[in-house]
Amino acid sequence: MSVEVKLKILPHYDTSFELPFYATEGAAGADIRASLPEKKSMIVKPGERLLVPTGLSMEIPLGYEIQVRPRSGLSLKSSLMVVNSPGTIDCDYRGEVNIIIGNFGKEDYVIEHGLRIAQLVISPVIQARFTATDNLSETQRGAGGFGSTGTR
Repeated sequence: MSVEVKLKILPHYDTSFELPFYATEGAAGADIRASLPEKKSMIVKPGERLLVPTGLSMEIPLGYEIQVRPRSGLSLKSSLMVVNSPGTIDCDYRGEVNIIIGNFGKEDYVIEHGLRIAQLVISPVIQARFTATDNLSETQRGAGGFGSTGTR
């Protein structure tokens, strides 16, 4: 199954890049690249979080969201992480997609122009109808949380 996501190419998008793409036939996430103004690099200092521009805006169909997730290889092989993972791009957002990246290491990390920085997963959205009540149904777990079910 697929849905169309329209992309607006912004002035600093490097048109030599392919649009977000699925690296394999079975991939759930489409890789997206850092498209940096003037094709310069960015330095992420230890403990710092910053926005990495992609040079793209999107029109996501009503009833869907795009989740921004880390790329496992980048997370394993570097100190970079997508900080608010998964981040959500709402279907009514039309600004540039920027990826929030944090450096959890002890050294500066250089993000080069063109680095595959994150992956995008499109997902259907169901909105809840919230109602107030004085009573909730009983369950075996009840109000237990944060490890209340044990570790083994």
